[in-house]
Amino acid sequence: MRDAYIFDALRSPRGKGRSNGSLHEVTPSKLSADMLNAVKARNGLEGHAVEDVIWGNATQVKEQGGCLARTAVLASDLDEHIPGLSINRFCASGMEAVNLAANQVKGGAGDGYIAGGVECMSRVAMGSDGAAIAVDPSIAMSAYFVPQGISADIIATEFGFSRDDTDTFAVESQKRAAAAWEAKRFANSIIPIKDQNGLEILSQDEHMRPGTDMQSLGGLKPAFKDQGEVMPGFDAVALLKYPHLEKINHVHHAGNSSGIVDGAAAVLIGSKEFGEAHGLKPRARIKATAKIGTDPTIMLTGPVPVTQKILADHGMAISDIDLFEVNEAFSSVVLRFMQAFDVDHDKLNVNGGAIAMGHPLGASGAIIIGTLLDEMERQDKEIGLATLCVASGMGAATIIERV
Repeated sequence: MRDAYIFDALRSPRGKGRSNGSLHEVTPSKLSADMLNAVKARNGLEGHAVEDVIWGNATQVKEQGGCLARTAVLASDLDEHIPGLSINRFCASGMEAVNLAANQVKGGAGDGYIAGGVECMSRVAMGSDGAAIAVDPSIAMSAYFVPQGISADIIATEFGFSRDDTDTFAVESQKRAAAAWEAKRFANSIIPIKDQNGLEILSQDEHMRPGTDMQSLGGLKPAFKDQGEVMPGFDAVALLKYPHLEKINHVHHAGNSSGIVDGAAAVLIGSKEFGEAHGLKPRARIKATAKIGTDPTIMLTGPVPVTQKILADHGMAISDIDLFEVNEAFSSVVLRFMQAFDVDHDKLNVNGGAIAMGHPLGASGAIIIGTLLDEMERQDKEIGLATLCVASGMGAATIIERV
């Protein structure tokens, strides 16, 4: 089996996911095409240079429906003979696109791929696809379905994270993101987005609130308390699954949860032969990939068992990992990961994460792989692990190794 390498990784800045956000005017196909064009231009790709474009997004309706990957290819400067594959593993769609492309290369099904994802949350609202897991009673009741915010609060209750714990983590995410932008740590990866007239409309993540402190967060009411407690409340459903809990401690709110944003990211993946043919130097080897299913009620604990799986499958220990990126869907998700593995925060999300910069669902997996690689190069580290929790109870992970 061949090795699969990362030759390039880039992303858009993340725009606020509402009608006054800077990227609201940009369609998902246009934002995706911008990423594909940047990969093509930065790496001198001509003709039918890659086997396929694998593109993830979580809400696959309206502008994000159909085979968005193929639409993006046709909207871009790529050769029309390059096909496109759209995939959906909710929040891990971008990572799954990268992992699938890498495993295709490893198996000999083509030498080069562009993989990544997009989510324009200001234009296509999360949940607007009417997913059966949430709206079909015959499935939702048997799965003890609750909304993700309730799941995050279950994690906090089950594993002992207080409101102060979750707020402290959020404040640190904001500080780290602001410091990373100030130090230009994302400079090599960010592709400024321009309008149809070529005028720049966004070059920096705009969701950040660098002035966030414990006092400002302390004034926010728990976002999911009413949803959980007001009849018919989801807390009652959760307690059927977790009867040992006396009650659900609601600690999450907009300030310690991931931001709703628009964004896209792309990763260029290929074999050694692909790099030689195009005069490209590999930046990292995709060492391992993994995915797993978990309890759909608590839903967001996936990063822990999928990390256990990926390490066990490849004879590794947590101490072998130099740096971590764990998607900040909610504070409790990352706090649980650090608790489970006794990981020092100095090695994890060192440039902040989705609480500060936002979580464009289908793109986030590709974003954190690129962020991890950039930081590994900056710190001259060898091995990194990226992982995400996933809606309805799943987890995904990728281990990369610098070459």
